[in-house]
Amino acid sequence: MSKPKVRGKFITFEGLDGCGKSTQLEKLAAVLRVRGIDVVTTREPGGTIIGERIRAVLLDSRTAGLDPHAEMALMFAARAQLIAEVIGPALEAGQWVLCDRFTDSTEAYQGGGRQLGSDAVLQLHQALCRGLWPELTILMDSDVSSSVGRARRRNLAASAETPDENRFEKESYAFFTRVRNAFLETARREPQRVVLVDARPKLEIVHPQIVRVVFERLIEAAGKKGSPA
Repeated sequence: MSKPKVRGKFITFEGLDGCGKSTQLEKLAAVLRVRGIDVVTTREPGGTIIGERIRAVLLDSRTAGLDPHAEMALMFAARAQLIAEVIGPALEAGQWVLCDRFTDSTEAYQGGGRQLGSDAVLQLHQALCRGLWPELTILMDSDVSSSVGRARRRNLAASAETPDENRFEKESYAFFTRVRNAFLETARREPQRVVLVDARPKLEIVHPQIVRVVFERLIEAAGKKGSPA
């Protein structure tokens, strides 16, 4: 008789744009695959055909007049689709899901940056995300000036064929300071889930720290729980 499928693990990467989280996510995925773990990587907003269309609206600098409440609603619309189409089925199939952003980003950018508050974000999460939270969130912290500067340079260097995703990069440093502070508040509130990682050192220094956190929190901890007393 075959064993029941073990549910997969859900890991999210958070932080300001330009902090290197997308690169670190892919590097972690490669390490996990070497260990024989079936890994799915995805991103927010996006990750599905519908989600990518919503992403185009949210991030295009021509959508300058988007109301903050509409912005938050669109973030959750893309997220609900991603959960239904990608994250939920993958976890049920025993796959590990690594996602570039999740609800913590909405709490930081719309709750903090747009000053809509955490309560509205968490209520929408409860209503639309089926109670799903990551087992582990890697919050890559960096100073506002270097992260935003890097993101702006990256977008300016993009080719003409690359979609315009500059809308948030046009925000003020005060906006991004509120975003960073909201991320840090989430880490203080939920230390059992959110691990703060200093993103300022070089990539090759940050990567092993992330791998160590994942192994300690999810792999070694699971082994201890499953071992006989």
